[in-house]
Amino acid sequence: MAGNNALQKPVTLSPELENVVGKGPMTRAQVTSKVWEYIKKHDLQDSKDKRQINPDDKLGAVIGKEQISMFKMTAAVSKHLS
Repeated sequence: MAGNNALQKPVTLSPELENVVGKGPMTRAQVTSKVWEYIKKHDLQDSKDKRQINPDDKLGAVIGKEQISMFKMTAAVSKHLS
């Protein structure tokens, strides 16, 4: 049961993550969706491979400066949640 509620439970965001998605607390699902809004708004998906994210400075403070796959990005973002 607890597993299902993890996505619904508000979490605290690091200051770096709040720079990208806005003030927390918010649920993990909201964080993920807002990170994607940010990526799309700033056109950070690689043009040849949409699964790759090219972080700008703000997002790079959260997930690192290197290009990252969208699968690894979720894990990188979760380090900024508590």
